[in-house]
Amino acid sequence: MVALFTAMVILAAIPSISVLTVSTKSATSGFIHGVFTTIGIVVGDIFFIILAIWGLSFLAETIGNLFVLIKYLGGVYLIFLGISLCRSKLSDIELQKGAKSSLLSSFIAGLLITLGDQKATLFYLGFFPAFIDIHKISYLDTIIIIAITILSVGSVKLIYALMADRAKLLMNTKARQAINTVAGCVMIGIGIFLLAKP
Repeated sequence: MVALFTAMVILAAIPSISVLTVSTKSATSGFIHGVFTTIGIVVGDIFFIILAIWGLSFLAETIGNLFVLIKYLGGVYLIFLGISLCRSKLSDIELQKGAKSSLLSSFIAGLLITLGDQKATLFYLGFFPAFIDIHKISYLDTIIIIAITILSVGSVKLIYALMADRAKLLMNTKARQAINTVAGCVMIGIGIFLLAKP
């Protein structure tokens, strides 16, 4: 649980479209809009997590040894994403004042950004087997994972929202590049662990 929480906090801190959306909403419309955008993102993540966990459980029971191939593909995919993050170059992003929007629109923005990422399910398919035994997954395990997601992803996005609201600007490029590098190394490590795990 501690390892999963730590990994999800680090990965949630990666400067991404969701981070930019939370920060922009908070900086332009106020902290409460950042909160509702964060709620939308977390709801979207929970949807993909449930889909990945119970889909993996079904696959493990149905296709047996072919599940090992899926595990290896997931590990390779995580390593690829980690290398891409480490090699990515960032540029400063300027925020412009936006028009006032409703709290519902902020929630929907966060939800759609998450649901629109088709790679999320594949990411979770590769990510969770490093932390949980898919063959023995229970409803209690699922509830614990959802709670960890709410705490880790939600708290990180809320910190971004608070920083953007207070400072009215995003982190500088060097800080975001450092976060990318650390998160990339974590993803590579998880991918290697997954490939080496018997």
